[in-house]
Amino acid sequence: MRNLFGTDGVRGIYGEDLTDELAYKLGLALGELYESAQFIIACDTRESSEPIQKAIVKGLLEKGAKVRIAGILPTPAVAMITKLLDCFGIVISASHNPYQYNGIKIFRSGFKLPDSEEEMIESIMENVSGGVQRGFLEIDPQLREIYLRTVLKLFSEINLSGIKIAIDLANGAAITTVPEVLNALGASVVCFSNTPNGRNINENCGSQHPEFLARHIAGFDLGVLHDGDADRCVLLSEKGEEIHGDKIMGVIATRLREENRLRKDTIVATIMSNKGLEDYLQNRGIKLLRVKVGDKYVLEGMLKAGASFGGERSGHIIFLDRSTTGDGLITALEFLRLMVTTNKSSSELGAEVQDYPQILLNVPVQDKSVVEHPLLKMELEKHMKGPFRVVVRPSGTEKLIRVMVEGKEEVRVKQLAEELCALIRDLDRR
Repeated sequence: MRNLFGTDGVRGIYGEDLTDELAYKLGLALGELYESAQFIIACDTRESSEPIQKAIVKGLLEKGAKVRIAGILPTPAVAMITKLLDCFGIVISASHNPYQYNGIKIFRSGFKLPDSEEEMIESIMENVSGGVQRGFLEIDPQLREIYLRTVLKLFSEINLSGIKIAIDLANGAAITTVPEVLNALGASVVCFSNTPNGRNINENCGSQHPEFLARHIAGFDLGVLHDGDADRCVLLSEKGEEIHGDKIMGVIATRLREENRLRKDTIVATIMSNKGLEDYLQNRGIKLLRVKVGDKYVLEGMLKAGASFGGERSGHIIFLDRSTTGDGLITALEFLRLMVTTNKSSSELGAEVQDYPQILLNVPVQDKSVVEHPLLKMELEKHMKGPFRVVVRPSGTEKLIRVMVEGKEEVRVKQLAEELCALIRDLDRR
């Protein structure tokens, strides 16, 4: 069997890479490996989520698992619930991808499974067979309440009265949680992209398309943008300026350090984080450790280093003393708490961390192994000690090569990025 698990669970185009049959076999394998364990299952708003859920549940029940259906919930909500209840969780979502994609993420007691267990599951799937349903199934909408109560308790000291917030919910899972929490804490909230129809998730909206909410930000103090499963958060200032993950991590890190919440005075980020963040932190006595792309690897790096805070420029940020995974709602609340306690506007906070010019381009390819081509490696070696920071890597979920170039001269940054993309396209055609 091919390698199913990428950097964030199983993911692919529904009906092609990810089928109901595959989901059924995955359910059987999970049920067989973990025997009569309890599984919490939730999904996002894609039209394919329900049939995938039915297939997984069928497999689990045939192996005697106890299954509780939570309905539409963000990925971090399931992670938190599985930690509190000490059980397994399955989230059916392709996160920030278009609706044609879907995915399956697996948690145990708050954490995603290690690579070794994912390999074991794939091995079991090759020969697993079904049987008679003998498990237990329950529809339990109260699982959502566990998450809401926990988050509200974590931030009970915040009073957001008088703060006007625009939320872009990406027509995804955040519609079931985020507005309710912000309203409960006193904020004045207006929601955008909050009418999912099964196909409009992430469509020209959400954390990957801040330009949409920027057109509506006038009159608000802050814009909050999530992706389809709400594990990411990108912000907009009252001026419509993007406050991405690097800026969020930078300004919050200094406050966490003051509160003794920044263990080892260290942040774990990825190779995609801007050197401007690194310099900002270094000037404040905070170390930045880099890992490969993927929140899974950020968390591994945090645990290895004994750090409590880390994340990605994309807005997937982990506050380990709050949750075991990136939670877009918690990220937004931590930033709002900083606004309240410092009495600074969102634009003032966002301006504190400067970016070097950076360009990120995606190159569609037929074969992602082109990233290992000797000619490409030779070209990259030329720039290892030059004025640029260059990262070329395959996407973990799509047939793309991602090219990132960063440096002080914007024109040269763009030129080099385009040259590398042209080389990759040429090598892929050979």
